[in-house]
Amino acid sequence: MLNTSILLLIIAIIAGVLGFTNISGAATLMAKVMFFIFLILWVVTLVRRRTQQNI
Repeated sequence: MLNTSILLLIIAIIAGVLGFTNISGAATLMAKVMFFIFLILWVVTLVRRRTQQNI
């Protein structure tokens, strides 16, 4: 998932440089959403691992 968000960010940068603002905006939004989903899942995984180790 993190790889996908990095790929979308690269696509957004290239599209922005080439002047495709609509594609750039959409790719940036998708990259942000996927990155925050990745962060939330990462935090949930860390919390679950800590609670399982304490049991």
